[in-house]
Amino acid sequence: MSFPGLPEPAPGEALLVCTCYEDDKALWGGLLNETGGHREGGVLALGGGGVRLRLVEDRGWDHLHGGNVPALVPSGGLVPPVVVLADIPVVYGGDGPLLVDLAAIPGRGVRAPSARLGEILAALLGGTLAFDDLVRDVDKYGMYQGDGGRPAFPAPTAPPRRSFPALPSTAAALLVRTSFDDEDGWRALLDELGGADEDGWVGADLDPDEIDVENYPLEALVVDDRVFEDLLPAQVPALIPPEEHTTLVALADARTFAEPGRPLTVVDLYDTPGQTAVLPCSMVGSMACNLEIGNMDFHEFVAEDGMDPWWEG
Repeated sequence: MSFPGLPEPAPGEALLVCTCYEDDKALWGGLLNETGGHREGGVLALGGGGVRLRLVEDRGWDHLHGGNVPALVPSGGLVPPVVVLADIPVVYGGDGPLLVDLAAIPGRGVRAPSARLGEILAALLGGTLAFDDLVRDVDKYGMYQGDGGRPAFPAPTAPPRRSFPALPSTAAALLVRTSFDDEDGWRALLDELGGADEDGWVGADLDPDEIDVENYPLEALVVDDRVFEDLLPAQVPALIPPEEHTTLVALADARTFAEPGRPLTVVDLYDTPGQTAVLPCSMVGSMACNLEIGNMDFHEFVAEDGMDPWWEG
């Protein structure tokens, strides 16, 4: 799947992109009213800060995800620090719009309460609020200053050390090694996941009749390449090719080789790109299965600070 490039916003504007369509009609849900703004032609003017949002509609952006956005920004022109998406969770779930970072770690996202969108964007565009501040203050649903409880394992906001190449395109899951200090631990992890086959997959050759549905195995393409050493979760969404709807990306990082249960850091690619869930490696297969069939949402696997996660009950 390829997407058309995004237009360049006028000075003082940000883009509000519709990514949900039905019969070629842009669907905004209740967002335009919930912001408290007013339409001025193709612009939504938000009070409380003078923010103007250029409404961007084109069926070509149907199912555009936050991680896809950085590649669509025109080069050589004005690069806005943030783009706002009205996506499926906004239209059908009543969630707040997705703010996509284009400045610090392009492609990561945070949801904002619709009624506070003008206030938050004014602070971002004015430099009194950084995207890192948004990330540090999200709840388990990825909502800025939401009331859903704080994640037990917040996504790191350290500056990226370098850029990375695109990850392989697959409709399944990816298991990406980002720590290379423990070769024995890496081999033990692969063994615990059933071993990698000659094509670089774990869980691909299992007999369906022998699968324990209570501990569903992870089927994932293994990426064991030192070029991805120290890859941050927030950088992952922008590295996913748009051709396939990759289920999830699980990172085997330093925590994997230092803690019991060999926990993997799983990265949200869609609802709140860059948000993390830290799970024992034996649980990630069940997570991938439930996400793929739409039985559970990413936030249901995000452990809440101060509470035992449901899978330890």
